[in-house]
Amino acid sequence: MPEPKKPVLRFAPSPTGMLHIGGARTALFNWLYARHTGGTFLLRIEDTDRERSTPEAVAAILNGLEWLGLNWDGQAVYQFARAGRHRQIAEQLLAAGKAYRCFATPQELEEMRAKARAEGKPPRYDGRWRDRDPSEAPAGAPFVIRLKAPQTGETIVHDVVQGDVRFANDQLDDMVLLRSDGTPTYMLAVVVDDFDMDITHVVRGDDHLNNAARQLQIIRAMGWPEPAYGHLPLIHGPDGAKLSKRHGALAVEAYRDMGYLPQTMRNYLLRLGWSHGDDEIIPTDQAIAWFDLRNIGRSPARLDFKKLDNLNAHYMRAMDDAALADEVAKLRPLSDLAKRRLSAAMPGLKERAKTIVELAEAAAFLFQDGPPAPDEAAQKILTGDGRAILGGVLPALESTDWSPAALEAAARAFADAGGMKLGQVAQPLRAALTGRTASPPLFDMMAVLGREESLVRLMAYVS
Repeated sequence: MPEPKKPVLRFAPSPTGMLHIGGARTALFNWLYARHTGGTFLLRIEDTDRERSTPEAVAAILNGLEWLGLNWDGQAVYQFARAGRHRQIAEQLLAAGKAYRCFATPQELEEMRAKARAEGKPPRYDGRWRDRDPSEAPAGAPFVIRLKAPQTGETIVHDVVQGDVRFANDQLDDMVLLRSDGTPTYMLAVVVDDFDMDITHVVRGDDHLNNAARQLQIIRAMGWPEPAYGHLPLIHGPDGAKLSKRHGALAVEAYRDMGYLPQTMRNYLLRLGWSHGDDEIIPTDQAIAWFDLRNIGRSPARLDFKKLDNLNAHYMRAMDDAALADEVAKLRPLSDLAKRRLSAAMPGLKERAKTIVELAEAAAFLFQDGPPAPDEAAQKILTGDGRAILGGVLPALESTDWSPAALEAAARAFADAGGMKLGQVAQPLRAALTGRTASPPLFDMMAVLGREESLVRLMAYVS
């Protein structure tokens, strides 16, 4: 027996805007299933809407997928370039008597819509040219090509996520396949492209569920194999409402710019609507091993930024220190010295940060030479008493071995001798060295900065 065909999946975004979180999750689920099954993951840019499709949006989609690590197989397909093939299929359906020319005027169509509204019904084409001879139309009159859809019975979408979804055929009118200017409609283009690309599984948002019924009618008219469908529930905001701009950053590039790691986003998006027991932390290799379409939930998932922050903190702590320093360097240029300092300080820094942006901000004092500008809280500490403490402890620090343990011992001995607690000495040291009142372990940071740089910063506050 021949081996069963391996799955072929596709992500097919429209480049009318940025790659948003819902589209990124759709891409991830398709990618994971293809990788899980040893199948193929294809990318198709559905750029038939020429007025709204932009090169910037195409670039954002490609960059977003690349940043997420969702590599596609082969070259991206651009739908608009295939318009000739789409027209060919419309003409084929016409020749087979499965489609027809419709000469209804814009005024007639508007009257149909107005009549339906007045009767409280959804607007539908009434089929007036379905069985008429085209010769009845005025010479040279413009026409569209419509599918001669079944009018009785039902169209059933067998959906791995939603179950069987039934559509009464008398509620699905004869859709337009080819516009009067000869351009194909989205419905036709999608079906033809999926067939030509050998797509076996169509996994997409459930806002396309109604489209599936219409697309199945074209597929059946052509006698083509039907793909397996999986329509994903939409993602909602933290308040349970449909996701919108008021919920915050939605484009994938915005999450990158906010300092989230791609491995975090893959894990987080996976758990927005897919589950494997109680597992929350699921690295990508484990996700590939476990992923199955049957584990997709039917209920809308909710964004939870606290969960996203905690997950990102986990992946940052688990990351190699030098690799994490490279992530910071993507946000801001770093000298070789700054990068070495950052890598050395990373064990203390990454325990306290939830994003790469937070990490970069906390490490800012490492990226320059000389005393950093103190923030408001640090300025209050670097007053008379603070400066006096710095002047007193400086000789003890200068004469000691420049290691975290030796530095702490010298500061503690100075504090004990003056009847102070270590924190009273550490506060002005930290403020002078970092410009902040909070930092990673102080004496570790002094060791990272080195003797010379640390003393330069401290002496700036000793009169």
